[in-house]
Amino acid sequence: MTAAQRRTDDQAGDGEFPFTTADFRAIADLLYAASGIHLADAKATLVYSRIAKRVRKLRLDSFRAYCDLLRSDPDHPEHAAMLSALTTNVTRFFREPHHFEHMTTDLLPSLIAKARAGGRVRMWSAGCSAGHEPYSMAMTLLDAFPEAARHDIRILATDIDPLVVDHARRGIYNDGDVEPIAAGLRSKFMTRVEGGNWKVTPALTEILSFGTINLMEDWPMRGKFDAIFCRNVAIYFDEPTQTRLFTRFADRLTPEGRLYIGHSERSLIPQLVSAGLTIYRLKASS
Repeated sequence: MTAAQRRTDDQAGDGEFPFTTADFRAIADLLYAASGIHLADAKATLVYSRIAKRVRKLRLDSFRAYCDLLRSDPDHPEHAAMLSALTTNVTRFFREPHHFEHMTTDLLPSLIAKARAGGRVRMWSAGCSAGHEPYSMAMTLLDAFPEAARHDIRILATDIDPLVVDHARRGIYNDGDVEPIAAGLRSKFMTRVEGGNWKVTPALTEILSFGTINLMEDWPMRGKFDAIFCRNVAIYFDEPTQTRLFTRFADRLTPEGRLYIGHSERSLIPQLVSAGLTIYRLKASS
């Protein structure tokens, strides 16, 4: 056996099920092919802890059997379950508040004028997770423009994981979730429901639509967007995938549109130039 073969068969972790480096690489490759998410070798422990639950639920005896199952049937529902297990969905209402301040002071005045003049306004939360981001966008919009629903102005919220999209669509949150929402906005746009939780009001859902979209695949939308929020998503992609994604976003921005990204993310493509802290706009044509 060669040294390379020995490394392939090395245990990637100790636990209930056999888990080799080859198993980790197989799962990482499947995830990358499906979503563009890059798993560094240091994520082996995370993969074991999350996927061991799936191995156990399927009553398999090893990660190798789990990988064989996924490779044998590209349409098996376990592909979606694996994606859901390995996708990080850390979020909160009004995360990175400077983006919503910028939206209020720099973006919305022109968009509201555009909508009042009969124009089309579209915004996109391109990694909506459990809904905290798009509902924050909707609260910001409706606080500044209460009659938004009577105009052609809508927010699209999408995520690759159908489970979190379902959560977002339900719009039910606990006390800890809603704590970052200012009291005035909470009283306007959230109501108490049975069990002590909070539910978003119909005013928010009226201007929102939810869907499942894989950012690495074709997008069903054909129009352009006046604002795209895609925050703390690109950090999970390698540099070529980030470049491809930001290029596609640039192609979907209106000339006055803005792209909002995460605090540790940067766009390096020439089509986008800085319009603020982790905020980008299209480069003016010469």
